[in-house]
Amino acid sequence: MSEAGNDQSAKAAGGYRVLARKYRPSDFSSLIGQEPMVRTLTNAFASGRIAQAWMLTGVRGVGKTTTARILARALNYKTDTIDQPSVELQVLGEHCQAIMEGRHVDVIEMDAASHTGIDDIRDIIEQVRYAPVSARYKVYIIDEVHMLSTQAFNGLLKTLEEPPPHVKFIFATTEIRKVPITILSRCQRFDLRRVDAGTLTANLRMIADKENIEVDDAALAMIARAAEGSVRDGQSILDQAIAHGAGAVTAEAVRAMLGLADRARIVDLFEHVMKGDAAAALGELRAQYETGADPAAVLTDLAEFNHLVTRLRFVPSAADDASLSEAERLRGLEFAQALSVRVLSRSWQMLLKGIPEVQASYRPISAAEMVLIRLAHAADLPTLDEALKSLGDGGVGAGAGLRPAAQPQPSPGGGNANAMAQARMPSGNGGGQTMRLVAQEAAPTPVQFAPPPAVEEAPEVPVRSLADIAGLADEHRDMTLKVLVKRCVRLVKVEPGRLDVNMTDEAPKTLLNDLAVKLKAWTGRHWMVSLSREQGGQTLAEMESSKRENAILDARSDPTVAAILARFPGAKIIDVRIPDASGADSVEAGMPDEPPLEDDDEN
Repeated sequence: MSEAGNDQSAKAAGGYRVLARKYRPSDFSSLIGQEPMVRTLTNAFASGRIAQAWMLTGVRGVGKTTTARILARALNYKTDTIDQPSVELQVLGEHCQAIMEGRHVDVIEMDAASHTGIDDIRDIIEQVRYAPVSARYKVYIIDEVHMLSTQAFNGLLKTLEEPPPHVKFIFATTEIRKVPITILSRCQRFDLRRVDAGTLTANLRMIADKENIEVDDAALAMIARAAEGSVRDGQSILDQAIAHGAGAVTAEAVRAMLGLADRARIVDLFEHVMKGDAAAALGELRAQYETGADPAAVLTDLAEFNHLVTRLRFVPSAADDASLSEAERLRGLEFAQALSVRVLSRSWQMLLKGIPEVQASYRPISAAEMVLIRLAHAADLPTLDEALKSLGDGGVGAGAGLRPAAQPQPSPGGGNANAMAQARMPSGNGGGQTMRLVAQEAAPTPVQFAPPPAVEEAPEVPVRSLADIAGLADEHRDMTLKVLVKRCVRLVKVEPGRLDVNMTDEAPKTLLNDLAVKLKAWTGRHWMVSLSREQGGQTLAEMESSKRENAILDARSDPTVAAILARFPGAKIIDVRIPDASGADSVEAGMPDEPPLEDDDEN
């Protein structure tokens, strides 16, 4: 190739920059979705509390390397009027252009994925003692720092703890858990968040307007959703969509390019599955597959819509998300009101298990169909709680999904087909003869079912207070549980089958479970025993102690008792007993399960 041809190719190659590079933020004001970090850095620079090292972590494409370059630019900011670190970078400084392009001599970028050894760190340690050539600080940006070896991390520790005043370190990683805690403790850490779909959609719309590209709102929503919070991924997909659509980006083009399913058709598929209509669900899946949708992507979108419906049940305001289509917003709210959380949770678990099966299958469409059949079949099944309740009521569990009542299926010929069966009857000679039974069409005769025999139910044991529980423990000779209930349990609320309590600090960790097990055994019904955040009332021991003290105070105020105490110095009241109607003494104060205290000074 001629030199002119090379120059022309180079010019052509340099004449276009991908959107992710062209619209890369150059200052903190254009960095989207990371407002908490920008606010912290702004306050730190304003007060002069500038750290010696920073650790930037987050998923791919959220701006870690871009933030590192902006931070290096802020540290070395210098103009005709400003000569100090600053986060106000609207005016291009002396070193800004070279730093943002990655070619400044005092801002050293190193990829730890390809420089993992101790020798590379030794080079840094040797160079940090030299002052920067032209900038204020020598800044080391180490990307994917978690890839460094253990020796390299150990070699970096001392320098990172006490770096020269003219050196700053900026680390970036997607695997923060792989970075040693000794390194993290010496850095100021910033967790860069995923950019929400609404913010990313607005950013993509701004880029499309500047590029004079016509883009559907639905297409931008698809791109933002596919980017999964990564700004770079979203901009790259938009770049690809522009090339795919020859300058115009439509929802159909993006859907075909990414192998996505129509969101409205995903909602239809979800409805078929929740109704238990397997035939309609399989037909919808096959139709989407024939238009180019990937079976695994269809199930993934179905799982996302399942999650959306579940979320809308608890947070209806989530329907205001800009990335949602009108069908998802309106019909999602309808499903959220009609479907129970148990049904949505069950379908979510089945989809999570089914998606990897489809991805690993040699025939993804067949595997996806089997997943839908399981979902449609499970939609008509009662949950475990509903099945147990229906058995207790003597009825048949009703379906928990949206499936309509089953209708009798007509025969292909119309009408009710004659019932026909064949039976092989044994003969005396060891062979067999066939007897053909034909039931002619006749009016159905109602089947009379004998009422089930009455079952004498065990009388329900009432539990209305902690005293009832302690009484049950006493009745069943479980003294350990009785003592724990009296000393450690504060009652918040008690209902049939439900007990909300608070615990004292000395309560054993197994007490809640022990209570549930014992109550079920003693009362014959299932009990849900839960720990409440409310304070609750007094324990039985506290109530008895208070009652004892009040009774003793009342006794002290009695004239006769007061005269006795005055007559016998050193005498004490150790117990108060009031006779009941039968003449027997009943303990009205004190601890019934504990003997009265002996008083050595009693006269």
